[in-house]
Amino acid sequence: MTMSRRAMLGAAALPLFAIGRAAGAAEFDYKFATGQAPTNPINVRLQEGIERIGRATGGRLSIKLFPNNQLGSDTDLISQVRAGGVEFLNVSNSVLSTLVPAAALVNVGFAFTSYDQVWKGVDGELGAYITAQIEKSGIQVIAPYADNGFRQITSSERAIRAPEDLRGFHIRVPVSPIFTGLFQALGAAPTSINFNEVYTALQTKLVGGQENGLVVIETAKLYEVQKYVSQTSHIWDCFGLFANRRAMGRLPADVQEIVRREIGQSVMDQRADAAKLEASLKGELTGKGMAFVEVDRAAFRAVLQKSTFYSDWRSKFGDAAWTALQSVSGSLA
Repeated sequence: MTMSRRAMLGAAALPLFAIGRAAGAAEFDYKFATGQAPTNPINVRLQEGIERIGRATGGRLSIKLFPNNQLGSDTDLISQVRAGGVEFLNVSNSVLSTLVPAAALVNVGFAFTSYDQVWKGVDGELGAYITAQIEKSGIQVIAPYADNGFRQITSSERAIRAPEDLRGFHIRVPVSPIFTGLFQALGAAPTSINFNEVYTALQTKLVGGQENGLVVIETAKLYEVQKYVSQTSHIWDCFGLFANRRAMGRLPADVQEIVRREIGQSVMDQRADAAKLEASLKGELTGKGMAFVEVDRAAFRAVLQKSTFYSDWRSKFGDAAWTALQSVSGSLA
């Protein structure tokens, strides 16, 4: 059968890559791993970004999102993205700090008091410093940092109202030295557990509590195994969007630009989502049986200031890093 002249002209107008992929095969098939639930705003917005990338690249780059630690624990995924087994990764800076200690600069206890401080820091000098340290490890940062929220303490049997209530309290923390150090300085008994094991650890009473932002508490259904939310806002954390350097380098320059643009847009959308959710989640979680507890944050910070917590971490991070942090937080000690 011969092709009509019009059909031939139509085919000639197609880019060569489109003709070569007539069967629907993508030029690049990449995986995007994340530990959060599919309903978490970061994953909802990442999926939208992935779809935009597919359209903008004409199908050259196909990315599949793997939520809920489907490809391994958070610490496993960091190893995989470094090795190239996973091309893209969403993980909190608190967990990444096991590889790049400077990633935990945003996790210094009671450093931030507002989102004005947070965004001034991570979108400015502080964020630039952290990104430079991360990229020394071979992982590329592909977008601004997303909002993982101010973290609150939850508990199942007793409310945490004051620093003394933490004395000997068994609390789950991420696999991150700065979290362990913070709760040790406050007198608690922290246990590092990967996030995919948190629900079970709370359900079996391996630990009596945990700490996370309200979005995570809701999407991970921690209200089913926890009763109280103490509004400590003790740490702000972020999600970093990362790529394996070699995998990113294999993409044509225009495709790389599309990836950065669309994932960056997803981050901005997620930040807006998180802000709206914070305003409504207290009511939703109350309706699901959780009791919110007001605390005096200054009392917790005073305990830290009497300990060696701030001086120890200033020594570990170095003066340049500490100066970048205090440029937005103010003096911490």
